[in-house]
Amino acid sequence: MRFLFAAICIAIPLLIDSAQVSAADRPNVVVFLVDDMGMMDTSVPFITDGQGNPVRQPLNEYYRTPSMQRLAEQGIRLNNFYAMSVCSPTRISIMTGQNAARHRATNWINPQVDNRGTYGAPEWNWAGLTGDDVTLPGVMRAAGYRTIHVGKGHFGPEEHVGAEPLNLGFDVNLAGAAFGAPGSYYGEKNYARGPDGRHHAVPHLDQYHGTDTFLSEALTIEAKKIISDTVESGEPFFLYFAHYAVHAPFESDPRFADHYIDSGKPKNAQAFATLIEGMDKSLGDMMDHFAELGIGENTLIVFLGDNGSDAPLGHQHEVACAAPLRGKKGAHYEGGMRVPFIASWCTPDADNPLQQSLPIPPDTISPQIANVTDLFPTVLQAAGIDPPAEHTVDGQPLQTILTGKQDPNHSQQFLMHYPHGVHRSNYFTVLRDGDWKAIYHALPGEPSKGKLSQSNGQHYQLFNLASDPYEQNDLSKAKPNVLRRMIAQMQQQLESHNAVYPIDDDGNPLPPQLP
Repeated sequence: MRFLFAAICIAIPLLIDSAQVSAADRPNVVVFLVDDMGMMDTSVPFITDGQGNPVRQPLNEYYRTPSMQRLAEQGIRLNNFYAMSVCSPTRISIMTGQNAARHRATNWINPQVDNRGTYGAPEWNWAGLTGDDVTLPGVMRAAGYRTIHVGKGHFGPEEHVGAEPLNLGFDVNLAGAAFGAPGSYYGEKNYARGPDGRHHAVPHLDQYHGTDTFLSEALTIEAKKIISDTVESGEPFFLYFAHYAVHAPFESDPRFADHYIDSGKPKNAQAFATLIEGMDKSLGDMMDHFAELGIGENTLIVFLGDNGSDAPLGHQHEVACAAPLRGKKGAHYEGGMRVPFIASWCTPDADNPLQQSLPIPPDTISPQIANVTDLFPTVLQAAGIDPPAEHTVDGQPLQTILTGKQDPNHSQQFLMHYPHGVHRSNYFTVLRDGDWKAIYHALPGEPSKGKLSQSNGQHYQLFNLASDPYEQNDLSKAKPNVLRRMIAQMQQQLESHNAVYPIDDDGNPLPPQLP
């Protein structure tokens, strides 16, 4: 097998005697992360009516995700689960438990050049994660877990420490690199592109070069081999399976193309749907493999997307690719920030002691607000590990919510800070607080001429998501007191995170101003 083993140890205190840890008394934990998959890119309904019952939407009829349906039917899904609206910030938030405003990797990380944008925050963290950072796999490894990275990394640029997952607490790295998109999904193209066949070449998969093995399938085959070896060793494992799918390029997976040929959708949208279905097959194959190895009852699976949908359907700020939600990847609307989240034991068993400590009810939907920073404390608590005392964690454990109960102590706020202007939305900060959502725009975009300052750029939007879940009615003028309260809370949170801000033509930072 062509995967790599780490020779680098991260300086994290040993929290549990690893000699006492075994697969029998600790759960295996799987984070199954899908790239660019929004809440509506599935046949599993997440939208609910006033009584909390799922309501199928047209896009639920288009996509085919039977393995997600299987996972959802035996577990719980959260339909107000938030990620950062682009990928690297979310991935680093999962690794650290910190909001992007705090870790400052606030944009997707271009692997070759600093992509802060013309007016972007100069102090943003383009370098991403380093070997000195406390990470989820690092803490898990120090506590006796075998930590496995499969798929997309995108934690840091080329020639930086974060480009290699082995530097970040993983014992094994299969296919992780600095870039965020594969050169190709086709084995015939060696999973690369460009005249020299090297551009964004997915590493460690040479044995599939020149074959008809689709990338999602190759990753799954190799992941199953790694898990088999790990189970044989008797170690509990943390598997971070981060599919490159369903990120562009939108190359059709021939195994599923016939399912969409008569859909009436454009060819690239059909290809996107095949990427979804191929990812879903991988999920089902991994679940079957855990069961065949006899570890399904001891294996907790957390499924989520890393940002809103990037399906090639409609304009990024309209109701289109994430309908009925507005917006898509990179946007400040719900379609750019809300993602699918499902948690379940691979093989439910009410008599299993590990499952008795975290009983997840079947086919349940929770409306509580949660976000990607919550994974760090949730995974550690499931594994019986305390986070390092010196490490700031913005997230909160989801254990009460995962048992189907309301958690009155869990924050119902989410902060999304994007001090950049090189994506679909420019220089914005979002705060959701319960039913209310405020959007602050520091600048209008990337002006081609003229003096730019906060006074001629800032503007606001305000939505009540209880009465207007699809963000069609801007209340910023009608509810000035609510807007002012929300922006004051936004200011407070950004200051407490020591956030960085976009700048004007004179280099002055542009933090949110009260309206």
